[in-house]
Amino acid sequence: MSLHHSSSSLNSTRLVALLQQWNEAERARAQPFDTAEQLGHWLGTVGAVKLSRALHAIESLPVARPGLGGMPDVQLLDKAFQSTRAEVMDLIRAPATPLRPVRERADNTPIAEPDPSAGADFAALAPRYLALQKQMEIKLNGLRTQIRACLSRGSHTLRQLAALDAVMEQLLGEREQRLWALLPTQLEKRLAARRSEHEQALERSGQADEPQRWRKAGGWLWAFEQDSQALLLAEMQVRLQPIMGLLEAAHNEKNGLTG
Repeated sequence: MSLHHSSSSLNSTRLVALLQQWNEAERARAQPFDTAEQLGHWLGTVGAVKLSRALHAIESLPVARPGLGGMPDVQLLDKAFQSTRAEVMDLIRAPATPLRPVRERADNTPIAEPDPSAGADFAALAPRYLALQKQMEIKLNGLRTQIRACLSRGSHTLRQLAALDAVMEQLLGEREQRLWALLPTQLEKRLAARRSEHEQALERSGQADEPQRWRKAGGWLWAFEQDSQALLLAEMQVRLQPIMGLLEAAHNEKNGLTG
């Protein structure tokens, strides 16, 4: 798969579409945030010398002796994929637990009800997002390594693919981390936009604010939590692409579609 194809595929994902949508309002009053350019540029600057040497080494992999290259258990790999994806989606979709800060009391005991204002700034919300992002990374990287190891014991074609995937993961890893590090900044802007919309709606209606309704369906903080989930799910989609590519190759090999 060419780097140009990889970049085009990334630029068409839900992640790019979501960020472009969020940043439309920013374009009217600031320099545009070209999401496709930001996310696609790093794919085109891979170290050419390292990549060329790696591809040459992969092409030179010896063909396995008869009987040594077996067919991977595709059904088992599919189950691992479905299970891991479901685990990550469950983590992302689990409801956030409101903070219960300690108030100034004589006995210094926690308050009975969560304090909405205590969890309405990004400093309080970011740790959960970053923790979910890290858990996703660990689980999906583990799945990718597992599938790659299985393919590396297969046919000559699958062993070449597994070796290529390992090289690409290593070469693109640093740039991928830069990409994921951009997302919390976009989410912080989204939080500010949600709160601003909420305050403007109150001003227009003349109604008093009700912080206890912020996290309930229709509240601005509830809407932000949906945004956070959507961003994590879109990131998951991008992280799953190389894994799905490995699985597709295993299926093609099993069905005799490789050429």
